[in-house]
Amino acid sequence: MGLHWPPRELIDGEAPDARFTLANERTFLAWIRTALGLVAAAVGLEAFAPHVAPDAVRTPLVAGLLVVAAALAGYAFRRWLTVEGAMRTGRALRGSPATLVLSALVVLAAVVLAVALLVT
Repeated sequence: MGLHWPPRELIDGEAPDARFTLANERTFLAWIRTALGLVAAAVGLEAFAPHVAPDAVRTPLVAGLLVVAAALAGYAFRRWLTVEGAMRTGRALRGSPATLVLSALVVLAAVVLAVALLVT
């Protein structure tokens, strides 16, 4: 599967009302801001709070936050493209499991960090 621009999702069907396209773009940007927030949290935890948790806890937590941030940024683009294609062709949109997964991962990271703080 090669990269073709513009992708089929942006060509097929009819262009939706610009307001819907712009709303879709704002949602994409919200996902990107969330990914950047996770990167900032990881950098802050590693660079400015080495005493918060032992290396054995902090390093996997930081790496996990960075992996989730990268995956989320990729997901954001794919979701934007899927929604844009659905609007152009009149297909129904499905819910996204990413909201549950992201929420669970943030809760997990917070619990791990809280436990590490209480133990140290």
